[in-house]
Amino acid sequence: MSPVTPTPPAPAADGPLLSVRGVDVGYRTGRRTRLTAVHDASFDLYPGQSMALVGESGCGKTTLGLGLLRLLPRTGTVSAGQILFRRKSGDQVDVRTLAKEDLRRFRWNEAAMVFQGAMNAFNPVLRMEEHFLDTFRAHERRTRRPRAEILEESAELLEMVRLDPARVLPSHPHELSGGMRQRALIALALALRPQLLILDEPTTALDVLTQRSVVEQLTELRERLRFSMVFITHDLGLAAELADRVGTMYAGRLIETGTTRDLFHRARHPYTSALIGSVPPVAGDRHVPEPLPGGPPGLNALPPGCSFEPRCPRATEECTATRPELRVLHPRDEGLSHAAACLHADGAELPTRGGHP
Repeated sequence: MSPVTPTPPAPAADGPLLSVRGVDVGYRTGRRTRLTAVHDASFDLYPGQSMALVGESGCGKTTLGLGLLRLLPRTGTVSAGQILFRRKSGDQVDVRTLAKEDLRRFRWNEAAMVFQGAMNAFNPVLRMEEHFLDTFRAHERRTRRPRAEILEESAELLEMVRLDPARVLPSHPHELSGGMRQRALIALALALRPQLLILDEPTTALDVLTQRSVVEQLTELRERLRFSMVFITHDLGLAAELADRVGTMYAGRLIETGTTRDLFHRARHPYTSALIGSVPPVAGDRHVPEPLPGGPPGLNALPPGCSFEPRCPRATEECTATRPELRVLHPRDEGLSHAAACLHADGAELPTRGGHP
């Protein structure tokens, strides 16, 4: 793999836009039973930065993304930690403590989400123009504006994602192609110019050419509107192209974070290396992809030590008993440091059980 490795934007002088500290997210599975799906997640995202969350299905990426905006289903809650967000006014708030009405105003004004299934995100019986009208009227702080004024602004948003407003606005969602629906959803998410856009697998159900178009438009819009982005994906190629930073998740934990170049060229966690090694290269030296055997552990039966230890080819006896913390390996400017949750992340040659290096 030869990923694109853009230079991350410099951190803003006034600190991070989003600061996640020790966040736990869980689901109620019974009257007295609770399953923690995300544990102790911590990271900073600065204005203009883009961060990709990668990992296998079930590792907690989507749960974390939904938790950041408190969009979890009724059985889910953010049970610990802080989600600190710097609003357009300059004030910092903890999203966890926002009252219901303030939270509704916060969404779409300050942070918005593009969901994985665009068809499921739209009401199938409403025309697209009604979706835009409802979003503006529900979330913007201005007094109720005339319908024509909102639709004019909606048309400008659709043109921004290269869609024909005359074709899209009168249509129901099912009358649009998958790519058109996805781009319309991105336009809707950007309606109130949020500072943060969270995207959950926005290209999964699209063909390769449409994926390419959506990625190009996201890159162009981010440069134009200067929003920050959290990009949830299984596609390491998209992560390499869209993200300044990457966070690897495994069994509900962030186990490595760093710049895109760090993780794709100097990965320090064996799981990150295994993910990269399982993808066929599109350029450079050819090699046979090596799939990672086994699967992630059940969240209700995690190993006592490192969660990755049962699958790790370089695990030692110490790994079976000690759960590693995410620690900084290479301190740099704020928001650009490289960190890994591995006892052997310093890079020394490690013995493995069985005696093979």
